[in-house]
Amino acid sequence: MSSATITLSNGIAQPVIGLGTWQSSPAEVIAAVKASVKAGYRLIDTASVYQNEEAIGTAIKELIAEGVVKREELFITTKAWTHEIAPGKLEEGIRSALKKLQLEYVDLYLAHIPTAFNNEMTAHITSPVEDIWRQFDAVYKLGLAKAVGVSNWNNDQIARVLALGLTPVHNSQVELHLYFPQHEHVKFCKSHNISVTSYATLGSPGRVNFTLPNGLKPDWAPAPSELEDANVLAAAKKYNKTPAQVLLRYALDRGLAIIPKSINEARIIENFNVFDFKLTADEISKLEEKKISQRLFLQEFMYGHPEDAFASERK
Repeated sequence: MSSATITLSNGIAQPVIGLGTWQSSPAEVIAAVKASVKAGYRLIDTASVYQNEEAIGTAIKELIAEGVVKREELFITTKAWTHEIAPGKLEEGIRSALKKLQLEYVDLYLAHIPTAFNNEMTAHITSPVEDIWRQFDAVYKLGLAKAVGVSNWNNDQIARVLALGLTPVHNSQVELHLYFPQHEHVKFCKSHNISVTSYATLGSPGRVNFTLPNGLKPDWAPAPSELEDANVLAAAKKYNKTPAQVLLRYALDRGLAIIPKSINEARIIENFNVFDFKLTADEISKLEEKKISQRLFLQEFMYGHPEDAFASERK
């Protein structure tokens, strides 16, 4: 078991590895959360849009009742979706999440996306990120979240909310993997004492099964598999690890937190078994030599919104 953590700018300790729960059904996620906590995980990452907060709350309650873990030993992250960051909606959103999770607070509450929409996601709501962040400042000051942050925001948007002088951004959760290394974003966040959490650390092979809450199935561009990268395979052989473990270690050795998703108990344990080796700086450079930088999660629904975080990347 590892107690490796990153200290957020407000002194809160965030575990460097957590269980991702995107695309996990309620029944699957109860078993996955229990298996992960018993394997040593202390961070569980969810979001209102995943529609599994209630199941995660059940699992946490049962683990605490069984004496496996105490609430204060866990780090629970959830995220506000597009309709919950609309003007005046955030406190209601976090209280709803807390009720489902059966918790009095979450350890980290993130703005899942910088673009506000109506409940049905059929209409943009023009709410500048500054107004979104004022709401996060308020729920933080109410003690409903021990830390607050953002997800899928760009550097400029983060800089704009830091300039408000309110509660700082404690964490930025972004797509980050070997073929989308996000060096500029990580450098920016480090310069502002913001921890970075990588999602899709393995290149998200399961993304092709995803359907949005409005029923749309995104069309994914073809992308090379990082799990089959020759340098990843070579490192895996050298350290007697799996390619997945090498990719997870790659992010950890860059000082990042990771939240690999799995519902398979053996894989959950494998993903956590990454603390007995380290990659050297030379090995990290070797892994990055292909210079591929391809965003997989383009979040097309943001297109045309005044706060579209990836507008500059769209053709």
